[in-house]
Amino acid sequence: MHSQRLKKLIDLMASQNLDAIALNPGYSMRYLTNLDFHLMERPTVLFIKNDGKIAFILPKLESTRAERSFSTNQLFTYGDNPATWSDVFKTAVDHLRLGKSKVGVESTGLRFLEFNFIKTSSPESEIISANEVFASFRVIKDQSEILLMKKAAQIAQRALLDTLQEPIIGKSEKELASLLTINLLKNGSGELPFLPIVASGANSADPHATPSEHIIQPGELLLFDWGANYEGYASDITRTFAVGDVDPIFYEIANIVRRANRKGLKSAMPGVTAGSIDDATREVISQSGYGEYFFHRTGHGLGMEAHETPYIFSENSTILEPGMVFTVEPGIYLSGKGGVRIEDDVVITENGAESITDLPRELRTIR
Repeated sequence: MHSQRLKKLIDLMASQNLDAIALNPGYSMRYLTNLDFHLMERPTVLFIKNDGKIAFILPKLESTRAERSFSTNQLFTYGDNPATWSDVFKTAVDHLRLGKSKVGVESTGLRFLEFNFIKTSSPESEIISANEVFASFRVIKDQSEILLMKKAAQIAQRALLDTLQEPIIGKSEKELASLLTINLLKNGSGELPFLPIVASGANSADPHATPSEHIIQPGELLLFDWGANYEGYASDITRTFAVGDVDPIFYEIANIVRRANRKGLKSAMPGVTAGSIDDATREVISQSGYGEYFFHRTGHGLGMEAHETPYIFSENSTILEPGMVFTVEPGIYLSGKGGVRIEDDVVITENGAESITDLPRELRTIR
């Protein structure tokens, strides 16, 4: 258990008038405990009260790992008979003396399975969303986290360079995505934060295209959106290439996107709003006459998850602070023809920002 992170969580609970937090396996539990549990058919819930009292309910088969971070009086384990599980939840709730408590949960993470056990064992408690608490909990990365993210970026960049050593023309998008996945794992990535997007030709105009059987051919754009995971932290990068000689309009839009990306990177600094980064990139593209072809936000936060706060869209008034990490990924998408996106991972520093991704951003040619 990270004592400083526990203190931060308890302080955040107080700011939202929460009596307790209930976590099930996921990023926040891992961040707090350094333990990685998977969601399965058995319920797992970590209760933390605002006075620091803890009750961790989990299957008996997981108890050995849990004992690394918790004392035995904090663990409430159960066996394989589901008929006994409610009693274990009730014992844990009684231990915490929840009573009429406000219990905060991650609304996008808590399953009905755990919700039902919590509600049944503590019927007087009010279960509410604590999304604001969890958004603030992990948004500022310390130096150890940033080093892990830099490593994840290095792994991802090496994997793409290795992939580009192979013949590209004549392969399908699916084949190329598989090759990139293998190279990510060979270079040291853990479980991928997301499956790579490999999109060529008209498919590259779909920001979230799924790799298909389409064969990569000369004259097309080829877009890669991929990332690695290193010790629980993600990278997320996009680069676009020309396959042989391509329509001059693709060089035009690629140069515009590169300028938009550069302006977004230069605009990032402590004290400005997240929305101002979106405004900066969007202004470049709009003034170039392609505003309607850039139809998604400029970026998203990055950390243990590939998508987390802060989200980089115009209306977001969140003030950027040192330690925040996010993507800057403007794009222009011409339906039926192709699209260009450039995505970098950015850390806010004390005096500005640092891009931890540095692959060339110009439209390079693959032959």
